[in-house]
Amino acid sequence: MVITDLAPLPLWRHFDTICRFPRPSRHESALREHILSWALGRGLAAQLDSGGNLIIRKPASPGMEDRQGVVLQGHLDMVAQKNAGHTHDFMTDPIRTRIENGWVHAEGTTLGADNGIGVAAALAMLESNLPHGPLEVLLTIDEESGMTGARSLEAGLLQGQLLLNLDTEEWGEVYVGCAGGVDVSLGRKLSTEPLAAGFDVFEIGLTGLVGGHSGVDIHLERGNAIRLLARVMNAASREIEAKLVSFNGGTLRNALAREAFAKISVAACDVPRLAEIVDGYQALFRDELAGTDPNLTISLKPATADIVPIAAHARLALDLLLALPHGVRCWSKSLPGVVETSNNLGVVSVDNGRFEAVLMVRSLKNIRMRELADAITAVGRLAGCVVEEEGEYPGWTPDLNSTALALLQSTYEQRYGKQPAVQVIHAGLECGLLGAAYPNMDMVSFGPTIRGAHSPDERVEIASVASFWELLVDALAAVPKA
Repeated sequence: MVITDLAPLPLWRHFDTICRFPRPSRHESALREHILSWALGRGLAAQLDSGGNLIIRKPASPGMEDRQGVVLQGHLDMVAQKNAGHTHDFMTDPIRTRIENGWVHAEGTTLGADNGIGVAAALAMLESNLPHGPLEVLLTIDEESGMTGARSLEAGLLQGQLLLNLDTEEWGEVYVGCAGGVDVSLGRKLSTEPLAAGFDVFEIGLTGLVGGHSGVDIHLERGNAIRLLARVMNAASREIEAKLVSFNGGTLRNALAREAFAKISVAACDVPRLAEIVDGYQALFRDELAGTDPNLTISLKPATADIVPIAAHARLALDLLLALPHGVRCWSKSLPGVVETSNNLGVVSVDNGRFEAVLMVRSLKNIRMRELADAITAVGRLAGCVVEEEGEYPGWTPDLNSTALALLQSTYEQRYGKQPAVQVIHAGLECGLLGAAYPNMDMVSFGPTIRGAHSPDERVEIASVASFWELLVDALAAVPKA
């Protein structure tokens, strides 16, 4: 079976087409142009706004012209992650899918169900003859690397009163709020010198971690490859004559770092002890992370280097990796079981005489986000780094009296005989930014079950996609009058 055989057929057919277009963040134009051409070819009104977002409009079904207008919203881009050694090129190659035990996976890469399934559902609705009121589809760009599409959305273009964001990842839950976030970048010059005589260079690689979404999965206490490898390097520098040469870990500020690689210079006489340290920490970490990252592996192999950081700067870089925060900072006191504030140590590079790190702070409360971002800034400045913040976006404040929420609750209960769970998510959704441009628009978010988002383990549950589609169809048919 292939995914185009799955039900609902129109949704999966569109998702299959989406998978054929490379669409890392900031490289969604080919897919966007395809969808624009597709919409115009069907006689639908479609346009790009000044920020590059695509808006498609479809008139109401006969007899439903008096219903409130609905905006279906998703984002076109995907997180581009692949396993080490996998040859996939995200700029040219299609995503290759497979079906296993009721889930759709990709072959060695992220799947892009986040948010390709939501986009596919919106397109399937546009081409259907199912009943709905005035309908608009908003497909934003660059959600995963900065939400610049939502940030630049023009006010006044959308006419709908209700917005259904199709970008959450737990079937049976309806989301009414989310955390805000900000990226913090640190950088500084490191002085270098030639590799000293009598020292050998080795590369230590830490791989096999599960990784995941830095908002959705941060509370699961999965390993962070950057932090773990820094601990190995620190132990080596403490026990033998060794120092950091280079360090590269993580690929995205909003993904948990799954892999990290460091070069270390070590006195020739200490090479056997270095191997013992590596083996010891592999056993230690496998025990420490047995419930989350059972496939953790630490490798050691010879490497080369001509230029290395001077000892003081090698120590400074390693101390920064040990001192920068990662993980849950605190839990919400008003929303049990919801993370309030966290930080993800997402990307690190120590190479060519430079230290660079990118972290992502999230919080349901702006004051807490500011506190943690300021703490990271202080650590960076103490180490002589230039610190910059960018991409800040607001949280989405819950409205439990929302018309859109009542609509989803009633249609869910009618079909499934129970109420959906109403949740606030620690991950960032575009609703906060969309609400800034359209403050009177009523919003909720829902979606199918997706696991491992932002990692090559990403997969979407087939049965939940069918249920997600049923609820979307039911809700659009039941939208109240304007």
